[in-house]
Amino acid sequence: MTSSFPRILVALLVTILLLSPSSSAFETPLSEEAVREAYFLGQRRDETLARFLDKYTRHLPPPESGPYIASVTFLTPFALAAQLSSRRSAGYSAQQAQIDHRKHKEIVRIVVQIDLTESYGPFVSQPADSRSGSATSYVLRPYDFWKDFDVRAFSSEKALIPIRSWGEPNESCSPEGGCILTGATLYLDFRADAFASDSAAVDVIPPEGNPVSVDFDLSALR
Repeated sequence: MTSSFPRILVALLVTILLLSPSSSAFETPLSEEAVREAYFLGQRRDETLARFLDKYTRHLPPPESGPYIASVTFLTPFALAAQLSSRRSAGYSAQQAQIDHRKHKEIVRIVVQIDLTESYGPFVSQPADSRSGSATSYVLRPYDFWKDFDVRAFSSEKALIPIRSWGEPNESCSPEGGCILTGATLYLDFRADAFASDSAAVDVIPPEGNPVSVDFDLSALR
């Protein structure tokens, strides 16, 4: 009976591990070495970081009508640490990067790029004044039009609630002066440990046109 006890103990441990909820495929929390690697990746200041981050982005085809959900990006804590390092000055050290990283809880940031199109452009039609003699008139689309878009993230088919979300309009400006609205960028921050499986999904529901759903294989992301 005594000799079989270790085997029983091992079997119990294996059962506990199998029944435990799976952890996210990407690393969180980051180790000191991972933060250091992210720091040096960001400090290279060449195309290496852009190529690396492109793996975190899904580029989508344009729609037949409505706004263009051009891309959805899923930034892990490692990707965000590398991105932050790239925005720091040359005097920023790996030691300071590690200190700064420890000050904040790790997050995942989802970024949605929206472009205006011919059918969903910078101008919006509205009923004209009866005195104008025209059936319709046009006004500029509000710069906070992105608030009409619903973005939802899922892990193991469970809807997640962002801890922070915001957006900003995108413009194209001419050298002669004057700018025109071209789209918007949406940001949503989530707790990194909320993604408890090796896959995630992001749904974008526009006020016009078809919704978009994007899947991410988190096992392929750092």
